[in-house]
Amino acid sequence: MSSVRYGAIDIGSNAVRLLIAEVNREIEPIQFKKEALIRVPLRLGDDAFIHHHISVPKFDNMVKTMQAFRNLMDVYRVSEYMACATSAMREADNGADIIKACQQVGVDIQIIDGGKEARIIYSSHLQDQMNSDKVYLYIDVGGGSTEISLFAYGTLVASKSFNLGTIRILDNQDKTETWDDMRGWVKEHTKKYKHIYGIGTGGNINKLSRIANEKADKPMSYAKLRAIYEHLNAYSLKDRIHVLGLKQDRADVIIPAAEIFLTIMRIGRLKNIVAPRVGLVDGIIQTLIDKNLQK
Repeated sequence: MSSVRYGAIDIGSNAVRLLIAEVNREIEPIQFKKEALIRVPLRLGDDAFIHHHISVPKFDNMVKTMQAFRNLMDVYRVSEYMACATSAMREADNGADIIKACQQVGVDIQIIDGGKEARIIYSSHLQDQMNSDKVYLYIDVGGGSTEISLFAYGTLVASKSFNLGTIRILDNQDKTETWDDMRGWVKEHTKKYKHIYGIGTGGNINKLSRIANEKADKPMSYAKLRAIYEHLNAYSLKDRIHVLGLKQDRADVIIPAAEIFLTIMRIGRLKNIVAPRVGLVDGIIQTLIDKNLQK
């Protein structure tokens, strides 16, 4: 059979996503087409970062969501899938119970660390966005953590995950020392390079990029991002939703996300940042493609 369908599930701190993709194995390099993308704003991080425990209502909603994802994958005849949980599930003391309950509805979940999360995302051909004679800082901002990787001349030089994310900041669970740690790491690893370009992933930078310009591959300068941040921040949360038309679960997190990106751009002296609009789900599909190629 020339085409198969793969499923990718990303259990994040803000939202849970399912991507179903059709993979055409006839074309070189193998490509995939998005058949369905469903996003459910569960906000597991609110429980995980404050109480280190997922509450009964969120636990139940998580299981119901996985049941729905399982049913959809069956309807689409998905032959293989991978489900990855990130920061919130890493910190919840009942993460193992959730995994067991989800297994019973037919979804196997693996909790991955920040390093693996970053590797999966840039396996989604982020290197295609990179010029081998340039230096890039790749930044992924999530609800619970921020992953930063430095690529110089086609090689991964350094990578680190920080417990700093949008939900964590909104819940006042971010620590001053984590901010200092991140600033220090960025300063240390970027100081010897003159020109550094930014690549940003995550729902917030995608939205900021859409506000800045319609084209996904158009770079955004520090000044442009700062102006958008100040414009958004001038509105109340309510008006960001009703006047600016932002989704309810995007309107609050977009502010701390912009703060993280601006901090990194300033410290690392980044010329600009581009949002290729790929995420963990795209990386999971690519990981499944690569795994089956090796077979």
